[in-house]
Amino acid sequence: MNDTSLESPVVLVVDDDPDVRDLIEDYLSGQGYRVLCAPDAGTARGLLETQSPEVVLLDVGLPGEDGLTLARFIRERLDIGIIMVSGAGETLDRIVGLEVGADDYLAKPFDLRELKARLKGICRRYRRTAPRSADATLPAETETRRILLGRCWLDLDTRQLFDPDGAELPLTSMEFELLKLFVERPNRPLTRDQILSITQNRDWSPYDRSIDIRIARLRRKIEPDPEHPALIRTVRGHGYMFVPARPG
Repeated sequence: MNDTSLESPVVLVVDDDPDVRDLIEDYLSGQGYRVLCAPDAGTARGLLETQSPEVVLLDVGLPGEDGLTLARFIRERLDIGIIMVSGAGETLDRIVGLEVGADDYLAKPFDLRELKARLKGICRRYRRTAPRSADATLPAETETRRILLGRCWLDLDTRQLFDPDGAELPLTSMEFELLKLFVERPNRPLTRDQILSITQNRDWSPYDRSIDIRIARLRRKIEPDPEHPALIRTVRGHGYMFVPARPG
């Protein structure tokens, strides 16, 4: 893998099937990744305390604590990538996975080259994220590029979202990429295919609800009334459009 970083990206594979773990570990190791493996959520939690993976490849159907619960635990505590893996046709699991903050999903069986492409995109997005200080406050307007989103502020340099009181709101890497895409293209209708192509470099399919789910999450964060969105509007039969709030 052609990576400009001096350190190999670290991936944590959480799957109860040893054959699947071995297959993924062998393939990704050959592509330049360092791979950690866990058969269950408990082992994964232990590795997360001692290691620093950039991406977790997480199977939904784990024994004991399921993958969705573990994904929620990870998202609440760590700013790392999460790819959910579900069985073929398990649409509900995919939807819930995205709702708890996963960056992407794959359905078994999947092509390992597709996994590599998804990992590369997620690692690139997270490696662009600037380090965040523990006492981060609302930056001064002269120091960074800030965009007003309703009552919130999006900082394009630190990749952070702030509420009106200056408190940081949790934002996944993919959610930031979506907001950045919208604010750079105001008042311009964008199709789901365009959105997915620009933010994740892959095509959209009619059964792919990942964009809709993430838009719903963003609306709950930035819209004064998420049930009647004024900032990220639905363009019927087309996609979505960002309409900046008028000052005053």
